[in-house]
Amino acid sequence: MQNRLEVILLATILVIVAQSCTNPQKTEMEEKERGKVVLMSLDPGHFHAGLIHKSMYPNVDSTVYVFAPEGEELNDYLRRLEGYNTRNDQPTSWKVEVYKGTDYLDEMINRKSGNVMVVAGKNDQKIDYISAAIQNGIHVYADKPLVIDKVGFEKLQQAFDLAKQKDLLLYDIMTERFEITSILQKELSMIPEVFGKLENGTLEEPAITKESVHHFFKYVSGQALIRPDWFFDVEKQGEGLVDVTTHLVDLIQWAAFPEQVLTLDDVDMLTSTRWSTPLNLEEFRKVTGKQEFPDFLDKDIQEGKLQVFCNGEMNYTLKGVHAKVSVIWNFQAPEGAGDTHYSVMRGTGANLIIRQGEEEGYKPTLYIALLKGQDVALQQAIRSTLQGKYPGIDLEQLPNGEYRVHIPESYHVGHEAHFAQVTEKFLEYYHKGKMPEWEVPNMLVKYFTTTKALEMARENP
Repeated sequence: MQNRLEVILLATILVIVAQSCTNPQKTEMEEKERGKVVLMSLDPGHFHAGLIHKSMYPNVDSTVYVFAPEGEELNDYLRRLEGYNTRNDQPTSWKVEVYKGTDYLDEMINRKSGNVMVVAGKNDQKIDYISAAIQNGIHVYADKPLVIDKVGFEKLQQAFDLAKQKDLLLYDIMTERFEITSILQKELSMIPEVFGKLENGTLEEPAITKESVHHFFKYVSGQALIRPDWFFDVEKQGEGLVDVTTHLVDLIQWAAFPEQVLTLDDVDMLTSTRWSTPLNLEEFRKVTGKQEFPDFLDKDIQEGKLQVFCNGEMNYTLKGVHAKVSVIWNFQAPEGAGDTHYSVMRGTGANLIIRQGEEEGYKPTLYIALLKGQDVALQQAIRSTLQGKYPGIDLEQLPNGEYRVHIPESYHVGHEAHFAQVTEKFLEYYHKGKMPEWEVPNMLVKYFTTTKALEMARENP
């Protein structure tokens, strides 16, 4: 009996060895495939979904699996990818497999053609898409904002808890961290010989101010941007206080408390207000291509104009530091202008200011206003420290005493290129199998801040 068992055991071992040797490269190939990211694009209703594909990435499969309802939004997304594939300068080589149908979410879950869901579109539905993906073992790479109200925030907390249990990544696309003036503002704020330390500020004079001006009608990848009509329904898109402000709140956390874990208790919302931008029918036609206001926008029409609550301002403290965030939407920028960003970080030794107005040619420009005459320390910081990391940057002292930081044109890659940069960061986290310890808690703090601001503004119209 014992001999028989030994014979069976020996035979089993020989079979296993034989199987492992028949194709020695098979295991290596399987490992390689397991390490590859395969993207699934769900209901790509915002042009940001397309911008992710403006570049190709190592270890990302060239096939994109798309699950979406039929319609112009899907067509616009597909045209955008085709444009990137057929351009003369560094064309991409994306292959697209599309499923069209009203059951697109269920079909994505059932087929599970990829391992990362990309979502950029209707913001009211986004958290439900995210939750479904996480529940079914799919990583999530999502355009901001992940949520647009308090109920959504509570769902987001649950989604992050589940993602942690399942060892999945849930990451939002924070492109503004890759804008060079914001990077250098942060770098200088971390040099105490120049900046001192961050002020606490007051409600009247915050330590950090971030202001953003955007426009409904603009050009993307050389084409006039056509926005879907639902974009102007704040119940779907989200009000200004929970949309663009996501970037501004993120920059405050990222610059003021770099790589520090924040908590919800660190936030104290002081004041918050909201107001609308009116659009007449002609403007609505120009930006959507639709001839009439749709019925679902009737609730927001007053005296023939669509009132879009896309503007807002919040004042709050973060770990005792006063911050002010505001966003304004106009219909169209002046000739030669575009979306603009204004930012101030106030230190005990210097103020770091980003301006992007007419004087700057509508390009973000970093200025330094020294408060204690530490000119030598500033020049040393630029030329001995920062030039090593960012070759070519330099200083120019202006007649008013401020310094302007000269930044080579090669660093001003533009908003669209930032999507490739943040995607590369997500892929780095994916291949490591984890994000930095501060990313998830700080994402939660960010969305707590924006949704709390909206809640307060609606309570105090």
